[in-house]
Amino acid sequence: MIEVANVVKVYRRGKTEVRALNGVSLTVPKGQFLSIMGSSGSGKSTMLNLLGALDVPTSGTLRIDGKEISRFPDDQLSQFRRDRLGFIFQFFNLLPTLSAVENVILPELLSGRSREELEPKANALLEQFGLKGRGSHRPDELSGGEMQRVAVARALLAEPALLLADEPTGNLDSKTGAEVLRLIREATRERNLTVVMVTHDPKAAEVGDRLVRLADGNIVGDESVRAAA
Repeated sequence: MIEVANVVKVYRRGKTEVRALNGVSLTVPKGQFLSIMGSSGSGKSTMLNLLGALDVPTSGTLRIDGKEISRFPDDQLSQFRRDRLGFIFQFFNLLPTLSAVENVILPELLSGRSREELEPKANALLEQFGLKGRGSHRPDELSGGEMQRVAVARALLAEPALLLADEPTGNLDSKTGAEVLRLIREATRERNLTVVMVTHDPKAAEVGDRLVRLADGNIVGDESVRAAA
Protein backbone atom coordinates (compact mmCIF):
# COMPACT_ATOMS: atom_id res chain seq x y z
CA MET A 1 0.00 0.00 0.00
CA ILE A 2 2.76 2.44 1.05
CA GLU A 3 6.37 2.15 -0.08
CA VAL A 4 8.84 4.76 1.17
CA ALA A 5 12.36 4.19 -0.19
CA ASN A 6 15.40 6.20 0.92
CA VAL A 7 13.35 9.37 1.32
CA VAL A 8 15.24 12.52 2.17
CA LYS A 9 13.50 15.81 2.86
CA VAL A 10 15.54 18.99 3.17
CA TYR A 11 14.05 22.40 3.94
CA ARG A 12 16.03 25.52 3.16
CA ARG A 13 15.69 28.56 5.41
CA GLY A 14 17.88 31.23 3.89
CA LYS A 15 21.37 29.77 3.81
CA THR A 16 20.52 27.09 6.34
CA GLU A 17 19.48 23.55 5.40
CA VAL A 18 17.27 21.55 7.75
CA ARG A 19 17.28 17.82 7.07
CA ALA A 20 13.85 16.71 8.27
CA LEU A 21 14.08 13.13 6.96
CA ASN A 22 17.36 11.33 6.47
CA GLY A 23 16.97 8.46 3.99
CA VAL A 24 13.87 6.86 5.53
CA SER A 25 12.56 3.56 4.15
CA LEU A 26 9.23 2.08 5.21
CA THR A 27 6.62 -0.33 3.84
CA VAL A 28 3.02 -0.38 5.10
CA PRO A 29 0.72 -3.15 3.83
CA LYS A 30 -2.91 -2.56 2.96
CA GLY A 31 -5.19 -2.63 5.98
CA GLN A 32 -2.49 -1.88 8.56
CA PHE A 33 -2.97 0.77 11.25
CA LEU A 34 0.42 2.42 11.71
CA SER A 35 1.18 4.84 14.53
CA ILE A 36 4.16 7.20 14.28
CA MET A 37 5.66 8.75 17.40
CA GLY A 38 8.55 11.12 17.97
CA SER A 39 9.49 14.30 19.75
CA SER A 40 9.20 17.73 18.18
CA GLY A 41 11.61 17.93 15.24
CA SER A 42 11.77 14.16 14.78
CA GLY A 43 10.34 14.28 11.26
CA LYS A 44 6.92 12.79 11.94
CA SER A 45 4.97 15.80 10.65
CA THR A 46 7.15 15.88 7.54
CA MET A 47 6.41 12.21 6.97
CA LEU A 48 2.69 12.83 7.30
CA ASN A 49 2.87 15.76 4.86
CA LEU A 50 4.64 13.57 2.31
CA LEU A 51 2.16 10.73 2.69
CA GLY A 52 -0.66 13.27 2.42
CA ALA A 53 0.66 14.56 -0.92
CA LEU A 54 1.08 17.98 0.67
CA ASP A 55 4.80 17.98 -0.11
CA VAL A 56 7.30 15.95 -2.16
CA PRO A 57 10.64 14.38 -1.14
CA THR A 58 13.93 16.05 -1.91
CA SER A 59 15.14 12.62 -3.01
CA GLY A 60 13.99 9.02 -2.80
CA THR A 61 10.67 7.53 -3.89
CA LEU A 62 7.22 7.40 -2.35
CA ARG A 63 4.50 5.10 -3.68
CA ILE A 64 0.94 4.95 -2.41
CA ASP A 65 -1.67 2.61 -3.80
CA GLY A 66 0.73 1.69 -6.62
CA LYS A 67 1.33 5.29 -7.70
CA GLU A 68 4.70 7.02 -7.40
CA ILE A 69 3.37 10.28 -6.03
CA SER A 70 6.87 11.59 -5.33
CA ARG A 71 7.06 12.44 -9.04
CA PHE A 72 3.60 13.97 -9.41
CA PRO A 73 3.23 17.63 -10.43
CA ASP A 74 1.03 19.85 -8.23
CA ASP A 75 -2.20 19.27 -10.15
CA GLN A 76 -1.85 15.48 -9.91
CA LEU A 77 -1.02 15.73 -6.22
CA SER A 78 -4.20 17.73 -5.65
CA GLN A 79 -6.31 15.19 -7.51
CA PHE A 80 -4.68 12.30 -5.64
CA ARG A 81 -5.39 13.96 -2.29
CA ARG A 82 -9.01 14.50 -3.25
CA ASP A 83 -9.67 11.05 -4.68
CA ARG A 84 -7.56 8.67 -2.59
CA LEU A 85 -6.81 10.22 0.81
CA GLY A 86 -8.80 11.01 3.94
CA PHE A 87 -7.59 13.41 6.64
CA ILE A 88 -8.38 13.77 10.34
CA PHE A 89 -6.91 16.74 12.20
CA GLN A 90 -6.38 17.63 15.86
CA PHE A 91 -8.57 20.74 15.69
CA PHE A 92 -11.40 19.19 13.62
CA ASN A 93 -11.34 21.88 10.87
CA LEU A 94 -15.11 22.11 10.68
CA LEU A 95 -16.74 25.19 9.17
CA PRO A 96 -18.71 26.91 11.97
CA THR A 97 -21.57 28.11 9.77
CA LEU A 98 -22.37 24.65 8.38
CA SER A 99 -24.28 21.83 10.00
CA ALA A 100 -22.63 18.51 10.82
CA VAL A 101 -23.95 16.81 7.70
CA GLU A 102 -22.97 19.79 5.54
CA ASN A 103 -19.43 19.63 6.94
CA VAL A 104 -19.28 15.92 6.11
CA ILE A 105 -20.38 16.32 2.49
CA LEU A 106 -18.62 19.61 1.65
CA PRO A 107 -15.38 18.16 0.18
CA GLU A 108 -17.33 15.83 -2.10
CA LEU A 109 -19.71 18.62 -3.11
CA LEU A 110 -16.68 20.62 -4.21
CA SER A 111 -15.60 17.61 -6.28
CA GLY A 112 -18.84 17.78 -8.24
CA ARG A 113 -20.99 15.13 -6.56
CA SER A 114 -24.62 15.93 -5.79
CA ARG A 115 -26.10 16.71 -2.38
CA GLU A 116 -28.90 14.22 -3.06
CA GLU A 117 -26.34 11.44 -3.50
CA LEU A 118 -24.16 12.41 -0.55
CA GLU A 119 -26.56 13.26 2.28
CA PRO A 120 -27.93 9.72 2.85
CA LYS A 121 -24.38 8.35 3.05
CA ALA A 122 -23.31 11.13 5.39
CA ASN A 123 -26.28 10.59 7.67
CA ALA A 124 -25.58 6.85 7.75
CA LEU A 125 -21.99 7.53 8.84
CA LEU A 126 -23.09 9.99 11.51
CA GLU A 127 -25.58 7.45 12.84
CA GLN A 128 -22.88 4.77 12.85
CA PHE A 129 -20.74 7.09 14.97
CA GLY A 130 -23.48 7.73 17.50
CA LEU A 131 -24.67 11.05 16.09
CA LYS A 132 -28.17 10.13 14.97
CA GLY A 133 -30.31 13.25 15.04
CA ARG A 134 -27.28 15.56 15.29
CA GLY A 135 -26.75 16.12 11.58
CA SER A 136 -28.46 19.52 11.61
CA HIS A 137 -26.36 20.83 14.52
CA ARG A 138 -23.56 23.31 13.92
CA PRO A 139 -20.11 22.74 15.49
CA ASP A 140 -20.80 25.17 18.36
CA GLU A 141 -23.72 22.93 19.34
CA LEU A 142 -21.53 19.82 19.53
CA SER A 143 -18.99 18.57 22.07
CA GLY A 144 -15.33 18.10 21.15
CA GLY A 145 -15.83 14.36 20.80
CA GLU A 146 -18.87 14.87 18.59
CA MET A 147 -16.97 17.31 16.38
CA GLN A 148 -14.16 14.81 15.93
CA ARG A 149 -16.69 12.11 14.99
CA VAL A 150 -18.05 14.48 12.34
CA ALA A 151 -14.48 14.94 11.09
CA VAL A 152 -13.98 11.17 10.91
CA ALA A 153 -17.22 10.79 8.94
CA ARG A 154 -16.02 13.50 6.55
CA ALA A 155 -12.72 11.68 6.03
CA LEU A 156 -14.46 8.37 5.30
CA LEU A 157 -17.26 9.61 3.04
CA ALA A 158 -15.12 9.51 -0.12
CA GLU A 159 -13.99 5.92 0.66
CA PRO A 160 -10.28 6.77 0.60
CA ALA A 161 -7.48 4.26 0.11
CA LEU A 162 -5.46 5.79 2.93
CA LEU A 163 -6.57 7.60 6.09
CA LEU A 164 -4.10 10.04 7.67
CA ALA A 165 -4.65 11.23 11.24
CA ASP A 166 -2.67 14.07 12.80
CA GLU A 167 -2.96 13.96 16.61
CA PRO A 168 -6.69 13.06 16.38
CA THR A 169 -7.07 12.90 20.18
CA GLY A 170 -4.82 15.86 21.01
CA ASN A 171 -7.74 18.19 21.69
CA LEU A 172 -9.87 15.67 23.61
CA ASP A 173 -9.94 14.32 27.15
CA SER A 174 -8.63 10.79 27.62
CA LYS A 175 -12.03 9.07 27.78
CA THR A 176 -13.43 10.87 24.72
CA GLY A 177 -10.16 10.34 22.85
CA ALA A 178 -10.24 6.61 23.51
CA GLU A 179 -13.81 6.41 22.20
CA VAL A 180 -12.93 8.31 19.02
CA LEU A 181 -9.94 6.01 18.42
CA ARG A 182 -12.16 2.97 18.91
CA LEU A 183 -14.55 4.29 16.28
CA ILE A 184 -11.69 4.95 13.85
CA ARG A 185 -10.32 1.46 14.48
CA GLU A 186 -13.68 -0.23 13.91
CA ALA A 187 -14.57 1.84 10.85
CA THR A 188 -11.24 1.20 9.17
CA ARG A 189 -11.35 -2.52 9.90
CA GLU A 190 -14.73 -2.74 8.22
CA ARG A 191 -13.27 -1.09 5.10
CA ASN A 192 -9.82 -2.77 5.21
CA LEU A 193 -8.47 0.77 5.17
CA THR A 194 -4.80 1.66 5.69
CA VAL A 195 -4.25 4.20 8.46
CA VAL A 196 -1.21 6.28 9.40
CA MET A 197 -1.58 8.25 12.63
CA VAL A 198 0.90 10.69 14.14
CA THR A 199 0.54 10.98 17.90
CA HIS A 200 2.39 12.01 21.08
CA ASP A 201 0.16 9.75 23.18
CA PRO A 202 1.46 6.21 23.89
CA LYS A 203 -2.07 5.08 24.78
CA ALA A 204 -3.36 6.27 21.41
CA ALA A 205 -0.51 4.49 19.63
CA GLU A 206 -1.56 1.20 21.23
CA VAL A 207 -4.78 1.24 19.19
CA GLY A 208 -2.81 0.52 16.02
CA ASP A 209 -1.13 -2.63 14.74
CA ARG A 210 2.37 -1.19 14.52
CA LEU A 211 4.43 1.61 16.04
CA VAL A 212 7.28 3.41 14.27
CA ARG A 213 9.43 5.83 16.27
CA LEU A 214 11.30 8.69 14.62
CA ALA A 215 14.19 10.77 15.96
CA ASP A 216 16.24 13.35 14.09
CA GLY A 217 14.78 12.28 10.76
CA ASN A 218 15.57 8.58 11.23
CA ILE A 219 13.53 5.53 12.13
CA VAL A 220 14.81 4.40 15.53
CA GLY A 221 12.11 1.88 16.37
CA ASP A 222 9.62 -0.33 14.53
CA GLU A 223 7.53 -2.76 16.51
CA SER A 224 4.30 -4.70 16.37
CA VAL A 225 1.72 -3.42 18.84
CA ARG A 226 -0.99 -6.00 18.34
CA ALA A 227 -1.93 -8.72 15.88
CA ALA A 228 -3.42 -7.11 12.77
CA ALA A 229 -7.13 -7.81 12.29
